[in-house]
This record gives sequence, structure tokens and C-alpha cells, in this order.
Amino acid sequence: MLVRRRPKVPFSEVTPQADHLNRRALIAAAGAMTAGAAFGGGGLAMAAGGYSTSDPPTALEHITSYNNFYEFGWDKGDPKAHAGALTTHPWTVTIDGLVGKPGDYGLEDIVRPADVQDRTYRLRCVEAWSMVIPWQGVQLSDLLARVEPAGSAKYVAFQTLLRPEEMPGQRALFGGIDWPYVEGLRLDEAMHPLTLLATGLYGEDLPNQNGAPLRLVVPWKYGFKSVKSIVRITLTEEEPPTTWNLLQPQEYGFYANVNPAVSHPRWSQASERVVGGGLLARRRDTEPFNGYAEEVAELYAGMDLRRFY
Repeated sequence: MLVRRRPKVPFSEVTPQADHLNRRALIAAAGAMTAGAAFGGGGLAMAAGGYSTSDPPTALEHITSYNNFYEFGWDKGDPKAHAGALTTHPWTVTIDGLVGKPGDYGLEDIVRPADVQDRTYRLRCVEAWSMVIPWQGVQLSDLLARVEPAGSAKYVAFQTLLRPEEMPGQRALFGGIDWPYVEGLRLDEAMHPLTLLATGLYGEDLPNQNGAPLRLVVPWKYGFKSVKSIVRITLTEEEPPTTWNLLQPQEYGFYANVNPAVSHPRWSQASERVVGGGLLARRRDTEPFNGYAEEVAELYAGMDLRRFY
């Protein structure tokens, strides 16, 4: 049985998308006022359903048509063009390594309806573009707590589906990537309440091109930490390999924290283009940790963020 957070009638048939978003923003604001909790991060607030930002969400058409998902191609439009062939039901995730309860878990075991939250986060790509996306999902920390990490566990490794018959980008060495795609977090990063296993956006199940049925969202890190279509989660004592660090270590470190003070070797990271504005798209100043510094900067206290990039 697959867990869905979908109403009997789609949101698009109940209310215009803009009105739906306005209603969510009002609820989030009311929740924040009630809790008396104000944060940084472009208006980040703790509402009844989880963290949200006051930044206006990106239109659904842009969220679902301008994507990096190299398993389906290198161009931003390739995922939407090719991801329809991906089979996402049923879905199993192997959880192993340094855990007390390893096993193969169905999506219904990972995503319990009572744990699903609404989270509106800005997602920033290392290519200096950004979107604001209304996600639905569960805190990764909740899942990890249930599988009982061992005291020696220090990192969490993730692996994307390997299915070249349905993922055309995997049928060639696309840009030198050695499939399957792998990513990793330090355990304290994975356990932070902002770290989300997303299962939906705009109140609907995740589209295939956005990483269905389960993807990682870490809002203070660059987009390549957003591993999609996850099939394995492994807890380990050693820092796990990550695809982009393996491919271009001089450009992509393990941490991938958003740091506008450190330029990518091929472009500045001081500002970003907000997707959806066309050729005249406005740019905004990039904020440290993507605007979530108040929540996460303490994770990196004492670290040289130019060295640990």
C-alpha cells in the first residue's frame, strides 16, 4: 500500500494555485505568531506543520520543467521529457550499515501519514539559480531514529535507483558520472529537523522528474545534495563517497554548504537567479547557508568553510 497525501479532489480543481498558496502562507504566519518563534532564512518560521519560508513559491510549471536529474539527461528539460517511463510503484528502500534495524522497507513503512509535514523551502543550485518549493514529506531524523543508529555511526550515505532501461542518462557515461548516483551527509546534518525526505510538492505526489517517489531536501546546501529516487540509505563510520566530489573534487566538496563568500571555480556564488522570470529574471543576493544560518551554522562551528566546502 502506498502512502499518499492527496485529497479526493485535486487541489487544482478545488482552488486556484495562487489562492491555495496564500491560504498556506496565512496558516504558516498564524502558526508562527502563536508559537512566538521567529527565525532567519528569508522569513523562516515554525508553523504547526513544520518550517516554512515567507518567500513566494515558484510556479508549479517551472518546478516540474526546469530540473537537474542527470539519469534522464543533461538538459534542464530532459527530466520532464523522459521521466514518464520510470516505474515508481512499488518502491523499496534498503536501510543498512550501522543500524539496529536494517532491512528492506516499503515506502509505506518509511512515510507514515501522521508524520507527513508541509515545508516550503528555497532550493538553490550550485549553478546559481533558485526556486521556492512547497514540499510535503517526513523528517529524515524520524526515520533514522526508528532504525536505531549505532553509536559508531557518523555519516549517512544515499543511493539513487540504477535502472538504465528506464533512465536513458544511465545508458551512457553522461559527463563521466559513474552510476548509480550517490550522496552523503554527516549524521548530525541528517538528524537536523530541517532535513526532509520529500514525497510530494504542491500537495500532490512527487512528479517523476522531481525525484519520485522519495528524495532528499537539505535547504541550506547546494542542489546536488538533493539525491532523488532513493533506493538505499546506509549509516557508516567513514565519510561516504559522493558523485560530484568523485567527478570534480576541485569544484565540489563533501559539505556543499551555500557560501556566497566562496566562488565556484567557474562562476560567482554571490547572487542567484530566481527561476521563472525569463531573460529578465531578477537576481537576489545569496545568503550564507541559503538563509538558514540561524538554524544550522552551529553545526559547523570552528570549521574552515573554505577548506570544508
